[in-house]
Amino acid sequence: MRELAGILALFAGFCLATAQAGFRSPESLVRNVYAYYGEGTPELSKGLPRDAATARQFFDPSLRKAWSAPRAEPYDFLVQSPSWKLGPVAIAILRKQYDKTYVAAKFDNHGRPVTLNFILVNGPEGWLIADVESPHDSLRMFLEQFRK
Repeated sequence: MRELAGILALFAGFCLATAQAGFRSPESLVRNVYAYYGEGTPELSKGLPRDAATARQFFDPSLRKAWSAPRAEPYDFLVQSPSWKLGPVAIAILRKQYDKTYVAAKFDNHGRPVTLNFILVNGPEGWLIADVESPHDSLRMFLEQFRK
């Protein structure tokens, strides 16, 4: 009985650790990013948080520090605007190439069409964001440009 309890505790710890970083599918990762941009409760409508825990859950290790670093940026890159009122978000896998999967997210923000391409990697932690590309920029370059 003790052995069974130990195995269950170990399994529960593994599930908790897995849930804290990464996602099971590319689509669920992008869907969860935009869940922070709704009109619902205040904690879910302030945009994707900039703390270390959120960075660990959503971003590849090479992008985590840049996401949570202090900066003065003119707008939120993930919605291409300082404010948002998003329409439905359409998510589609564009292609799978070696260790990366490219996922398009299309939506309207205040009636203006926005298309972003997420570059996702699947590792031991699950699916994570390696970069996000807009027609004019990438999240990596954007964060570097507006770093304090």
